[in-house]
Amino acid sequence: MIDGFKKFISRGNVIDMAVGVVMGAAVTAVVNSIVDNLINPLIAMIFGKPNMDGLLAFTFNGATVSFGAILGALLNFLIIAVAVYFVILVPINKFRDMSEALLVKTKLKESDDAGAEEAQKPELSPEQQTVLLLQEIRDQLAEANPHQ
Repeated sequence: MIDGFKKFISRGNVIDMAVGVVMGAAVTAVVNSIVDNLINPLIAMIFGKPNMDGLLAFTFNGATVSFGAILGALLNFLIIAVAVYFVILVPINKFRDMSEALLVKTKLKESDDAGAEEAQKPELSPEQQTVLLLQEIRDQLAEANPHQ
């Protein structure tokens, strides 16, 4: 039972999810700071209210509807979405594209070097492909930074 739990915890998708939750909390803290310390003061300068919660609000039969609060939540969402896209997704997609290109380059290089004898060998396992890709990345980084 404990071995199964260890396998579950050590799987990549659980670790990725944990990293995502931590990054989401960090991005949310930054966005809340931007909203509280930049956007809300600008709104206060323009509309004379400290935040959007009281903007476009009306009360009827004791119930208050605040379109300003909805606009504030939408603004928070858009800022978080932009931050996540440009800070997390764009770099991950670039890294994924680079790694796929290096993998294709490595396969082509192997097939050119291998000749007819190597062509009869079975396809590389995903682990072997990952090792070759990491070796190629290491070599390219070493070429790019010869002083390190």
